Amino acid sequence: MLKDITSLILRHTLVSRSHLTPELSLRLITRGCEVWGARAEEVPFVDPYWGFYWPGGQAVARYILDKPRFFQSRRVLDVGCGCGAQAIAAASVGAERVLANDIDVNALEATKINAELNNVSVETSEKNFIGTKCEGFDTILIGDMFYDEEFAKTLFEWLSKLTDSGKLVLIGDPGRHGLTASRISSMTRLASYTLHEDTCLENRGFTEATVWRLEK
Repeated sequence: MLKDITSLILRHTLVSRSHLTPELSLRLITRGCEVWGARAEEVPFVDPYWGFYWPGGQAVARYILDKPRFFQSRRVLDVGCGCGAQAIAAASVGAERVLANDIDVNALEATKINAELNNVSVETSEKNFIGTKCEGFDTILIGDMFYDEEFAKTLFEWLSKLTDSGKLVLIGDPGRHGLTASRISSMTRLASYTLHEDTCLENRGFTEATVWRLEK
């Protein structure tokens, strides 16, 4: 099963460095791939979101690579890891522990492929961590997950509890509607980056992505 998934991912992705973190080689669905303009029934994956390097994830990964010493002693949990770039960035700067988490096994397999491509090792888990205390981790990474208001409410309440318990929560986002002004008022902007135009299938007009730190 996993061997088949790996084979499909390798067949339908290309290695790219055309993004905010050219230090990282990532297998992505790009314009050079057969599935780029294919109809849904022609794509061998259901919603292959993990094949794209979304803006918020790019911003968080860029921030980690720019601040390596800050993350070297961290125990990092990348929730909704997608292609795994945030986790890979943390591992590449020497974080103490890195776990890439996603409920889609395809995303976890893509993460493993990308980690190997970058000569780093990350743990993976398909456990649903949302609502848990995330014991064993002191840093939580969230990229591009404020896409839906109902889910954003659940996500923000959970992340706020983690912050209150002393965990560092970093959120990467290009300005999706789920990241409302009231939620942003509880955050500190750490960095903003201009996006490359060719790194996301649905940029939706976003030209910039920001890294936020959630405050108590």
